[in-house]
Formats: sequence, structure tokens, C-alpha cells
Amino acid sequence: MTTPWRWKNAGTEGLGLWLLEARRKLRAGQPIDVRTAPPEVTWINLDGTEDHNRRLAAARTQASDRNGSVLIIGDSKSPASQREIARHTPGAVTVENVDLRDLVEFARDLNLTAPDALDSIVHFAGTVIINVGAPDLLQRVDSLQRGNARKEPTEVERAALSFKASPSLRSAADVLVEIGKEAGVRPHRPAVLIACLKALQTCDGTEGNTFHDAALRAREQNRLVGRPLPRRAVGSTLLLKGLEADVSVVLNAANLNARNLYVAMTRGSKKLVVCSPSPILNPAR
Repeated sequence: MTTPWRWKNAGTEGLGLWLLEARRKLRAGQPIDVRTAPPEVTWINLDGTEDHNRRLAAARTQASDRNGSVLIIGDSKSPASQREIARHTPGAVTVENVDLRDLVEFARDLNLTAPDALDSIVHFAGTVIINVGAPDLLQRVDSLQRGNARKEPTEVERAALSFKASPSLRSAADVLVEIGKEAGVRPHRPAVLIACLKALQTCDGTEGNTFHDAALRAREQNRLVGRPLPRRAVGSTLLLKGLEADVSVVLNAANLNARNLYVAMTRGSKKLVVCSPSPILNPAR
């Protein structure tokens, strides 16, 4: 390919041509100097002082218009760090692996008759929804049960009390739904949350239709249907390969090999943000 059509159609042919030259250099084992890039490329210097905050600022890069999309490429070896970025980036959600491992493990381990069943549900909610405040919620439920609370229970606390009084898969779903309605909360892993609610609401606990069975079915459906691309998505090169956006933000450019670096840099058609300790990138082939 000699004409970068996607970038030319986006009005950024200069960026596309630079990326083509970067591809040639990467294939030849030569370094890339980000300082030679066109204006559409921004380099963020990770000098070891405020690296996390600088990555967060990069992740908040705006698209050129309100309908534009942003792909944020994080550390492929640390899904937890990707989720941390999504938690602290307004409007960002993670692109989940199709195996939905966290949901399947939660469904497998949840024991409705266990004394800590509500704890498990609330803590799971905290892994897919920000600002859940799990410790405070559980403490309030305990106070309400003992009759020590002065304030009337909120809707989410009522749902939690109902679950404690009569644990069931449906009442577990009610707890998650009410948590999601609370002011100030936001699902940063909506794919996992939606699949969990669907599994809870379609299973009845009988043999062949347990919560775990339903979670496995949700996983298979997720694989078949595919992943819709949100406006601001956080993931790895493996998860984001093949997806396109207006802006690509590479949070750990120095840690990527040549193939993954090229994949990461070419996700955005209008703007590229590269975070690295040096503007000269010399990845392993």
C-alpha cells in the first residue's frame, strides 16, 4: 500500500504517510523518532515523576468532534491497569476479553446460602461499576439489620436487605440493578455487568440452568455477537486490533514490540498520542 486511504479520507494524509514510513522502519528494525511526526502526533514524556497522571491526561484526549471515538491502548499484561485507567477517565469503558473470565468465576463461586453472599455481590459490583462504596454499603446494611441506623434505607439498601432476608438469583440481580441506579456511579465494564444481569435474570438455579450455566451461555453469546465499540474504549492491542477510531492513545509505547506498536499507532485516523520515556522508539521485532 502506497496511499494511506483511511487517513487521506479523514483529511490527515500526512499522518498516514508518516505511519507508512514508520512501518517500513519497524520492519527493517530501525527506530522511530516521534519528533519527526506531523502535527497530528503528540508525544507525552514519561520521565518517571508524574507518569500515571500523564497517562490519565493522555487518556482524556478529546476527539475532533463530539461524535468522535478514542481508543486507549494500555498494558496487555495488566488488565487491572487498563481498568484503572477506565475508572479514572470520564466516559471510558474497557473492551473485555471474550472469555468474560471475571463473570464466569463470580458465577461459579457465588453461594447464595453463604453468610457473605451479599458481600460477594457488592464487591463484584465494585469491579464493574465505579463509586460503589462497597464497605459503606455493607456497613449500612448491617446497621439497618441491627436496628441501629437513624436514616431510612435507600433503594439499593432495601434491595440488599431483601436479598439478606430471602437470598435468590433474582434478588441478587435486583441488588446490582439498584447499585447501577445510584447517583455518581458509572459502569466502566458494562459488557461484564450486562452479561451478569442477563445470566441472573434467565437462570433458575436448577440443574443445567444454574447461574454458572447461564454465565457460560452469556459468554458464548458475547463471542458470537461481538463487541460494540464505545466512544472511549480502553484495551490492549490484542483486543483492539482491527478496530478503528479517530484518536489512538498509546499509554506504554516503549513496552510494545514492533508489530504491536504498529497496530497501536494505526488505530486512530485523525490523531495519535504516544506516551514513552523517549521520543525515539526502538522496539524489538
